Amino acid sequence: MTVVKTTFKRRSFLKAGLLAGGGLMLQFSWLTSSKAEGKEIQMPDEWFELNSFIKISKNGVVTLFNPNPEFGQNIKTSLPMILAEELDVNWTQVLVEQADFFPERFDRQFTGGSQSVRQAWAPLRMAGAAARQMLILAAAKDWKVPASEITTDAGFLKHASSGKKGSYGEFASAAAGVPVPKEVKLKEVTDFKIIGTSKKNVDLKKILTGQPLFTSDFKTEGMLVAMVVHPPAFGMRLKSIDDSVAKNMAGIKSVFIIESLAEDIKQNYFDTTSFTKFAVVVGQSTWEVLQAKKALKVEWEEEQGRSYTLDNRGTAVKANFPAGLESTDMHKKKMSEESKKPGTVVRRDGDPEKAFKTAARIIERTYTSPFLAHNTMEPVNCYANVTEDKADIFGPTQAPDFVAGTLVKRLGLPKEKISIRLARMGGGFGRRAYGHHCIEAAVISQKIKAPIRLVYTREDEMTAGIYRPMYSATYRAALDKDNKLIAFHVKAGGVPESPLYADRFPAGAIDNYLAESWKVESNITIGAFRAPRSNFMGAAEQSFLDELAAEMGKDPIDFRLELLAKAKAKPVGERNDYDADRYAGVLKLVSEKSKWKETAQGVHRGVSAYFCHNTYVAEVIELEIRDQEPKVQRVVAAIDCGIVVNKDAAINMAEGAIIDGIGNALYGELEFKDGVPQKENFTSYRMIRMNEAPKSIDIHFVSSDKDPTGMGEPPFPPAFAAVANALFKATGKRFYNQPFINDLKKS
Repeated sequence: MTVVKTTFKRRSFLKAGLLAGGGLMLQFSWLTSSKAEGKEIQMPDEWFELNSFIKISKNGVVTLFNPNPEFGQNIKTSLPMILAEELDVNWTQVLVEQADFFPERFDRQFTGGSQSVRQAWAPLRMAGAAARQMLILAAAKDWKVPASEITTDAGFLKHASSGKKGSYGEFASAAAGVPVPKEVKLKEVTDFKIIGTSKKNVDLKKILTGQPLFTSDFKTEGMLVAMVVHPPAFGMRLKSIDDSVAKNMAGIKSVFIIESLAEDIKQNYFDTTSFTKFAVVVGQSTWEVLQAKKALKVEWEEEQGRSYTLDNRGTAVKANFPAGLESTDMHKKKMSEESKKPGTVVRRDGDPEKAFKTAARIIERTYTSPFLAHNTMEPVNCYANVTEDKADIFGPTQAPDFVAGTLVKRLGLPKEKISIRLARMGGGFGRRAYGHHCIEAAVISQKIKAPIRLVYTREDEMTAGIYRPMYSATYRAALDKDNKLIAFHVKAGGVPESPLYADRFPAGAIDNYLAESWKVESNITIGAFRAPRSNFMGAAEQSFLDELAAEMGKDPIDFRLELLAKAKAKPVGERNDYDADRYAGVLKLVSEKSKWKETAQGVHRGVSAYFCHNTYVAEVIELEIRDQEPKVQRVVAAIDCGIVVNKDAAINMAEGAIIDGIGNALYGELEFKDGVPQKENFTSYRMIRMNEAPKSIDIHFVSSDKDPTGMGEPPFPPAFAAVANALFKATGKRFYNQPFINDLKKS
C-alpha cells in the first residue's frame, strides 16, 4: 500500500475544521446527482467540509467538487471518481458540483494539454484518502478502539471485533475537526471499485433535457447584450466609425470603440487575440444588436508592423507582428522558399550528412496542411458584470487563471475582487484556452456600467478566430545498397511556427538522424488546436514511414516494430521522449484486434501510431471509395493511457478524436486572400457529416497499473495518417497535402 504526504507541490491544500451549515461553497450551482435512475438524493440542510474537495452531510450524502473546466471530456464525472475511490464512498450517494475559479483552494484549474486527469491523479487521491482517514480517526475516538482496526466500505465505517458500524454522515461533524494526518495510505490498484468502471456523465439528464448549463442560458436583471465589430482582414485595424444610424435603432443603448488590452499591458501567452481595438454595439436583445451592428459604418486602415514580448509562464518570448495583408498563395511561396534554406538544427545524431552522401538511394517527400478553424459548437460568449469594486465573470474558458491575471492588469482590480464562474463549454479543442472573450466582456461592462453578455456570431468566430497554423514538413530517408535504412532527416516549419518535435520517434531508432526547424512570420493569429503540432507531425511522420516501409518491401507495422526494437535494445541519443515497449505494445494490440495480417477483398486499410501527451495510440482505418468520396467503414484503435479512470468517458473521447481527425484530414481547410478568411460559416467550411462518420469504432485499452495519462488529444493525430495510408491502398496514390479530398477528386 502506498503512503503519501498530505502536501502537493510544496503546499498543503487540505484544510480541516471547516464546519459550516450551508457552507462557503454552496454558492456554486449545477448540483447534480450522479445516480442515473431512481429517486433523487434528499438534500441535507447541513454540510461538513473535510477538505477543499469533499463535503459530507449527516445523512451520508457526499459532495465532491470538480475543480477543472468541463467541455465535454467528462472530467466533471471522472475527477470526482478518483476522489470517491479513495474516500471509499458509495457512488450512488455522491453529488458533483462544478467548482468555480478558486486558486486558494484548488491547484491547476486549467483544462488543456490532456493533463486534467494526469495532474489531478495524485492530489485527488490524497484528498480522498485523507478524508477517509479523518473519518476513521473520528470513529476510533468515539468507539474507543484503535484506528488501525477500523475498515471502510461504501460510505460506512466498521469495527469487526466489536460489531460497531456507522455511516460517514454520523462522523462527518467530528471528522471535520480532526487535524489533517501528515501522511495517508492509498489504495492498491487491485482494490479499486470505482476507478476503471463506467460512470455516466453526471450532467447527462440536464444535457438531454436542455436544462441550463451554458453561459448563453444565464440571465440576470438589467443584463444587456453586446457584440463586437472586428476588422474584416488580418493586418488591418479600426480607424473610425459612423454610428449615426446604428445608435438610434430600436433597443440600442450604446455604440463605442474600445481596446481590450491597453498598450502598456504585458501580455501572457494566452492573451493571444486577433484584434484588440474594436467597435462595440450594446442593446436590449441579440436581434436588435445584430441589426445595429450591420448598420454601423466602419473605416479600416492597414496596421503597422510591431514587436512585443509575451510572458509565457515566466519566460519572456519575443514576438513579431508583421505588417501587410497576407494570402495563402503568398504563404505557400514563402514556405517553399524557407524549406529550401538551411534550418535551425534541433537534433543531430551520428553523421547524417555523410550517410546521405554515400546512400545508394534517397527517398524524399514533403507534406503540407492548411490553417484550420476550431469551430466549436458553441460560439464565443461571456457574461460580465464589472463595478467599481468587483468583477463577476461567467463564461466558457479553459484557463481561468490566465484570464484573472489579465483582468487584474486591465480592470485595475485586485485578484481577490475578481470572481470567475466556470461555465460548461460547448467544445474547446484549445480555442477557449485563449480568454480574450472574457477580457472583452469585462471591459465592455466596465465601460457601460452594466451587466452584459457578449455574443459572437458564427461569422465572428470563424473570421476573427485563433487558428491551427499552416505547416509543411520534408522527410528524407537514406538506404544503403542492401536496402537498409541508414539515415533519417526531417525539416519542418510553418506559418507562423514550426511543428517539429525533434525527440519523438523515429529519433532514437536510427544511428544517423537530423532534425531541422524553420518558420515564416505572420500576423494571422494562431493558437493551440487539439494536440498542437502533433496533429500535423503525426500525420506527416506516419505517412512517410508507411511509404518508406513500402519502398523497403516491408509490412508497415513490422517496419515500425523493427525500429522500436532497436530503440529499446540500443537507443540512439538520450532525449528520446517515448517508451519503446509501450509504443510497440499498441502496435501489436491494434494488429491483433484489426486482424491486420488477414486480407479481405475490397477492404483498404491504413495504419498509424503516434505518441503525444504521454499516451500511445495506434489506429487502423478501413475505407472504400464510392463516387470519388471516401467512406470510412471501420476504425480499430489501441490505446495505452495508463489506468483508465472512467471507461465510458475514455471511449467517448477516443471516438470523438478519431472522427474529428478523419474529418479534418479529409475536408478541413481555411484559406486567406488579402488577409480575409475565405470561409465564414459552415455553408462553406467543410466538416465531416454524420453519414460520413465511421460505421464502427473499436477501442481497446492496454491493461495497465501505471498512472493515467492524456486521452482528449492523443487519439487525434494518428487518424490523419491512417486515412492517408488507407487512401493509398484504395487508389494506389499517395496523399501529401491536406485536406486529402482535393487531391482525391483530381485523381
